[in-house]
Formats: sequence, structure tokens, C-alpha cells
Amino acid sequence: MSAFLQQLPALIGVVIGALGSYLAVVRGDRARARSETAARWEERKLAAYADYARTLKTSVTLTYRIAAHLGNDPHPHPLSPEEAAPAQAEAAVARDPAGEALLLLGSREVVEKARTWVVAVLEMERFLREETRDPQAWQVLLERQRAGREGYYAAVREDLALPPGHAARWQLPPVSGTR
Repeated sequence: MSAFLQQLPALIGVVIGALGSYLAVVRGDRARARSETAARWEERKLAAYADYARTLKTSVTLTYRIAAHLGNDPHPHPLSPEEAAPAQAEAAVARDPAGEALLLLGSREVVEKARTWVVAVLEMERFLREETRDPQAWQVLLERQRAGREGYYAAVREDLALPPGHAARWQLPPVSGTR
């Protein structure tokens, strides 16, 4: 019995060491699982953010082309409202599911900035539906849309802890034959 009592501290040490190792492994696995889950959600958020931007940008590009047809924009590929109607309808339909994913996954700040951007785009579309011919008013709408897009991207970068990006305000040389 005395041999057992002499070895009891060593046995207790082995049990405590095994229990400690088990707890460390479990804790590490939980932390890794949380980290992997967070990374998957961040990937999904990025995909939702990018998809929303892509669908909205499709609408924006169409408005540039229609505005060029009406004489409001120097876009090199004008498109009549009649020719653009199917593509505009398709772009509007694509915006809905992209917007729902954004509402589901997006932060409050990103969703608010997305709302600001889409309202500017909707105003551009309304301007063109009325077949307004006013290049100065169109430029005001363009600036609001660009500021909305810039705000959206800044909010996305902040939400995803990405470094600051480019504002995408490139000065292009004037196209010959335009203003």
C-alpha cells in the first residue's frame, strides 16, 4: 500500500496533465471552428456586397448609355430607351435578390449606404424615363450616384476590415466630337 501512496502524486499529475491537454485541445478546436465560421460569413458578406454592387452598376451603365442617346452624357455607345428597356427590366429584377442578400448579411452602415446609392440610381432612371434633356442636371445626378457608390464601398471596406481603396474617379480625356 505504501508503494501505491508513493506513486499517487505521479498518478494524479498524469491525470491532471491529460485533463489539461484535453481541455487545451477542445478549447483550440472551438476557437478554430469559430474562426472558420467567421471567415465563411465574411466570404458570404463579401460576395453579397460585390453582387449588389455589380447589379447596381449594370443599371448605372445602362443609364449612361440612355443619357447619351438623349444628349445628356458623352458615353460612346448611346442606347435608345426602347432598346434599353429589356436590359433595364432585367437589371431591376436582378437587383431585388441581391438587395435581399444585402439586407440579410450586411451591416447597418453598409445597408444604409447601399440605400443612398440605389436612391441616386433610381433618380437617374426616373430622369431618363421622363426623357429629360438637361446635361447640367444629369451631371448633378451623376455626382450623387458616384458619391453614393463611393460611400457604399467605403462602408463595405470598413465592415470587412479591408484597407482603404480607390475612389474610382478617373479623369478621362474627352472623346473627340463631344463636349
